[in-house]
Amino acid sequence: MADYFAMDHAALTAEKDRLTAEYKKFQDMGLKLNMARGKPGPHQMDLAMDLLKMDDYTTDDGFDARNYGNLEGLYEARELFADVMGVKPAEVFVGGNSSLQLMYNLMAIGFMFGYPESPCPWSQVEKRKFLCPVPGYDRHFAITEEMGFEMINIPMSEDGPDMDMIEKLVAEDDTIKGIWCVPQYSNPDGYTYSDETIRRFAAMKTAAPDFKIFWDEAYIVHHLTDEIIETPVLLNESKKYGTEDRVFMFTSTSKITFPGAGVSAFACSENSMKYICKRFSAMIISYDKMNQLRHVRFLKNKEGVLAHMAKHRRRLVPCFDAVKTTFEEQLTPCGDIAHWTNPKGGYFISLYVMPGCAKRVAQLCKDCGLTLTGAGSAYPYHKDPDDSHLRIAPTYPSLDEVETASALLCVCVRLAVVEKLLADQQ
Repeated sequence: MADYFAMDHAALTAEKDRLTAEYKKFQDMGLKLNMARGKPGPHQMDLAMDLLKMDDYTTDDGFDARNYGNLEGLYEARELFADVMGVKPAEVFVGGNSSLQLMYNLMAIGFMFGYPESPCPWSQVEKRKFLCPVPGYDRHFAITEEMGFEMINIPMSEDGPDMDMIEKLVAEDDTIKGIWCVPQYSNPDGYTYSDETIRRFAAMKTAAPDFKIFWDEAYIVHHLTDEIIETPVLLNESKKYGTEDRVFMFTSTSKITFPGAGVSAFACSENSMKYICKRFSAMIISYDKMNQLRHVRFLKNKEGVLAHMAKHRRRLVPCFDAVKTTFEEQLTPCGDIAHWTNPKGGYFISLYVMPGCAKRVAQLCKDCGLTLTGAGSAYPYHKDPDDSHLRIAPTYPSLDEVETASALLCVCVRLAVVEKLLADQQ
């Protein structure tokens, strides 16, 4: 392999022919591989099967978890999530299996009713806006798109989103109602917000009195190294500046136990908790407290969660390493045609290919039996301005499948880049 940018037209044409032949070999294998969604593999879910063996659903204080009641969640479950998130149990609401549903519901409250400090419901704000660090989580963006928000891209760095840009925008525009954030092992880059970034979120001045920070701690315990990264707790930091009512922190056990049958939670100020429970009470009497109790007795506390996640890590690290090793061996010698992140936790690797090539890479992979998250999905409206980003999820396939998928992906990247370079020369 040689630097593609040093090749003349004849050399690039020969390389295209060679890569096309290699690609055809993968096509002949009849592959059905998937590195699209960040799903736990079967062996990870098997780790939590003992959770289902419980048959006593009476809590320590004598409450029958099979019955109605406890809208905010069982106290034991609120204690567990408070321990994980670093907040008080009274600041925690424990819901059903989906933190995304909780996010949607809190957005819907703002949309339909507003919050206590809102001049009016968000639905009545013409040209309402929401800030979106990019690349980011497509399902976050789908919520604000559905509710008619204009989404504003905020560039990401290894320290988090561009805070200079955020502070300027929110200080000047009262139609900006909030921001999506994945502060630890961000989806998809795997970056963790710096302490300074978190402090600035807590301290910043906003023109909108009802500005909200949707702080998705989806990967707060999903470490891929022995280093246990701890960052300041946004809700606690915000209390220092009197801004705690703007904070909603979310997490769940979806990638700890079972994605379809886990437990979700959010943390907020006690003032916000009273208001949200009032709104929720018209919708639901309580969530699945039997599942909440199963999780408490299985995981016990934060220490128990971390011990369980160490078992996940032993399965995941070889898959992440296989992707990065293949990228290094198959892409680096070709020159500056791609770069990728090296996350210390979370569920994804971001692959940045030469601008103008991501959609072509995804299509080549699809045509050969490898499904990736659609190019552009990590941006609002699925519009990557550079057509460069691909989100790689190595968690669900087996190690052998990851190795095959990574090799195919590299062939597709190199073929797409050669095609682009030849087109540019013409």
